[in-house]
Amino acid sequence: MYLGDPIAVGNTAKIYLYENKIIKVFNDYLPGTASTYEANKQKYAYSCGLSVPRILDVTKIDGKQAIIMEHIEGKTLGDIVSENKQQAEYYMDISIDIQRRIHMTNADSLETMSDKLHRQIKSAHGLDKRHKAILIQKLDSMTYENKLCHGDYHLFNLIMSDNKVTIIDWVDSSAGDIRADIYRTYLLYSQFSTELADMYLRLYCEKSGLTKHDIFQWAPIIAAARLSEIVSTEKSERLMDIINHYCPF
Repeated sequence: MYLGDPIAVGNTAKIYLYENKIIKVFNDYLPGTASTYEANKQKYAYSCGLSVPRILDVTKIDGKQAIIMEHIEGKTLGDIVSENKQQAEYYMDISIDIQRRIHMTNADSLETMSDKLHRQIKSAHGLDKRHKAILIQKLDSMTYENKLCHGDYHLFNLIMSDNKVTIIDWVDSSAGDIRADIYRTYLLYSQFSTELADMYLRLYCEKSGLTKHDIFQWAPIIAAARLSEIVSTEKSERLMDIINHYCPF
């Protein structure tokens, strides 16, 4: 089946636009359950009444796992802000209102954030057994309500279409602590722009009543989990500096 050229290429899959549908074709090395695992998370978010692309099918295309989903026309908020940086705070404000709605949603039927972070920390590169044990002990000491957390929330995963914003890319979602999800977003922004990261944190704290101290309790745990992802644009030295700063060994 010829899908044409991909419109996007990620670490785990290629994305195609075909017959006005989005088709996500997964890389061969992933477990055979990867497509179902991701689709179920997106279906759950959709069932909660959030603005999420509808899953149409989970199938195989030329022997590769694939998800077929609704195509949302529009531009990401990230692209909009990149074209007009003076509007950054306006669109960041919109994104935080949406994230807060996500964070108000109960998510008891999803994978727990604790299980996900345990797995990531144990497989993190650059951490020895002692460091991992201390970080896992810190993780186990955290108490919180299980709320829906996107896990990869940023302006480029929000599509604006006819004044409606749709949230995409739910593979990293879990049931966990919203403070951890906020720090994860802060960490992603700070990789590219301290100004944008600080704006995000300030606005979220103003709207929610949370403090930077509340959120940064999660800093070493989330930074350690990110080490396991081996992202080409992320520097492991930066993550280690965060881990050592907020959780001195």
